[in-house]
Amino acid sequence: MRKWVFAFILVILLSYGISQLNVKSAGEDKVDIENGSLPQQDSKMITVSKEQMYKGDLLLVNNDYALHPEGIRSDIVSLSDRPDLVQGYGLLDPSIQLSESVAKDFGEMVEGAKKDGVEHFLISSGYRDAEKQDQLYRDMGHDYALPAYHSEHNLGLSLDIGSTTAKMDEAEEGKWLKKHAWEYGFILRYPKGKEDITGIQYEPWHFRYVGKAHSAIMYKQDLTLEQYLDKLKQTKAMSITAGGQKYTVAYYPMVGSGATIQVQNGKPYEVSGNNYDGVIVTMYA
Repeated sequence: MRKWVFAFILVILLSYGISQLNVKSAGEDKVDIENGSLPQQDSKMITVSKEQMYKGDLLLVNNDYALHPEGIRSDIVSLSDRPDLVQGYGLLDPSIQLSESVAKDFGEMVEGAKKDGVEHFLISSGYRDAEKQDQLYRDMGHDYALPAYHSEHNLGLSLDIGSTTAKMDEAEEGKWLKKHAWEYGFILRYPKGKEDITGIQYEPWHFRYVGKAHSAIMYKQDLTLEQYLDKLKQTKAMSITAGGQKYTVAYYPMVGSGATIQVQNGKPYEVSGNNYDGVIVTMYA
């Protein structure tokens, strides 16, 4: 009798565990990533110029690769002059600037966090021009700053995010961003444990916009931007479904004065350089 009761309880527990596992898997199955192939039907070949290698959301800017002037976002705005953009968060300094489109995406992210009860965000730094970056480098030194055109802040795509309640590594805002920023196209650019790859110490406040397809892959596979760009070169193409949208991401080397890329007729696509040897094409299915 005792054995029968024990077996019955075991079956119930196992059934419960399996049902919980299925529910959890269904809830987390938001992103599907696989090595992909380029579309062969209804596609065409186009050529992009070498200049494109130095423009876009995926530029690698660090000690080794300097930002080219054409890579600076053309839609830089002063956030204090745009109250329509500064909704639900504060500015540490009224002089803070950022790409307008990135500010809009950041605003959507802040709204998403608010739904989860997290709402004490502020921006402490955004876009810096070469003069401001050079002054910071002279004041802070190499251990805490990078020379002009070697900092991501010169792009207009990166921002330092703070909390009005605590340090970002301890604040609910920092914890929420680590879990959800990728859903809005942002990545934690300098994560803990990746210092030997990024060359930068852990910065829980520094986030970078890269686009939703790329942030999803980087988050799910625990890749820094450096690792992601290297992986794209190896795999050539990847397919991803995130947030109900399917993408194909492909790398093309820059040969001579241009690169020939393949896109689908009538489908939207984006091209970004990596800032050193090629371009990445993101195609929307």
